[in-house]
Parts: sequence; structure tokens; C-alpha cells
Amino acid sequence: MHNEEQRGEALKQSNAAGLMPAEQVRLGVIGDGAAWIGQHVQALLPRARQVLADDHCAQDLPRGAKAPYGASVQAVAGVEATRTRRYLGKVAVVLEGLRCLQAQSDEAEKAMAKCWDSRNEHRGRTPYRPLRRGGSPLGSGGIASSNKCIGHVRLKRSGAWWYEANSNQMFALRCAKYNGTLDQVFVRYHQRLRKTSE
Repeated sequence: MHNEEQRGEALKQSNAAGLMPAEQVRLGVIGDGAAWIGQHVQALLPRARQVLADDHCAQDLPRGAKAPYGASVQAVAGVEATRTRRYLGKVAVVLEGLRCLQAQSDEAEKAMAKCWDSRNEHRGRTPYRPLRRGGSPLGSGGIASSNKCIGHVRLKRSGAWWYEANSNQMFALRCAKYNGTLDQVFVRYHQRLRKTSE
């Protein structure tokens, strides 16, 4: 439970902990397209490849591709063709296809424009074909599962409630447990206690 500034600070602390050997591995960051994620990743991990999560990328495609045709077989075919092109990494073809469609209403035109703007804004973050060939994940399912295991199991138990500060501290301990830094956390905690008692 953080605001954008606090999340950025938490990312800096994670980076400073040396848990991500950026010089030794290929780094990829899967996000939902939020601008703050891209800004912090670029500042902290400039060599990391930023990827728009496949599930987020696909969210507005049905509305944008169906807009010119309404609820019809042609609309379903248009959505599937657009998804396939996107999945194959043909972003320019998807954008051109969306640009060529004729809207039947103002609402359809807005949906198509929103879809086009989103695809164009994130065109550099959707290289799905080479990522898939390289064995990289394309979606955020692994992270969502980790959140469920690390955070929800402990923090969202039946009948549990937390003050914000306490929940953030518990979540930090759970993360440290699973990333192998729990001993380091307690060493730093004891060092702080010694300094305050002197």
C-alpha cells in the first residue's frame, strides 16, 4: 500500500540490495502500461526490456476491433485477426488496420481511437514474438500467483485486518522470506537497535 513516490523508493531499495544482478542477466519488466512503472524502470534498470503484459495489451482490442462492425461474425473475425497479428509481433499492421477501419458511430470512433492510441503508445513494449521464442513470459500471471502466495495468504486471511504501516512491514518480511534476504533484514534491524540504544 504505497503511493507512486513510495513505490519508486521501494524499487530503489530493491535495486540497492543487489538482488537483481543486472550486469549478469537479461532483465525484463512486465507491466500494465502505467507511466510511473516505465519511468522508474528506465531510471533504475536502463538495460531492462520493458514489456506490456499480454493480458493488458489485449484488454481494449475487442472493443476497438468490434467497433466498426457491431456484434457480428465479421466483428469476431476482426478481433481474432487483430489478436493474431499482435501476437505475431506485427504491431505496425495492427495499427494500420485500425486506422483503415470506418467507424459507424461516435462511440465506435472513440473506442477505435483509444485502442489505436494505446497500441501506438506501447508499440516498443510489445515484441511478443521474439520474447516467446526466447522463452520469456508474456503475461503477469506468474507475478499474480506470487502475490497470492506471498501476500494474500498471510494478509487476507479470513477475519484478518491490518493497519497500513503494519501490513507493509509484514509484506516486506514475507518478501524477504521468499527472496532469501530474511537474515539480512534482521541483521540491519539489530544494527539499528544498537545505534538507537547508544
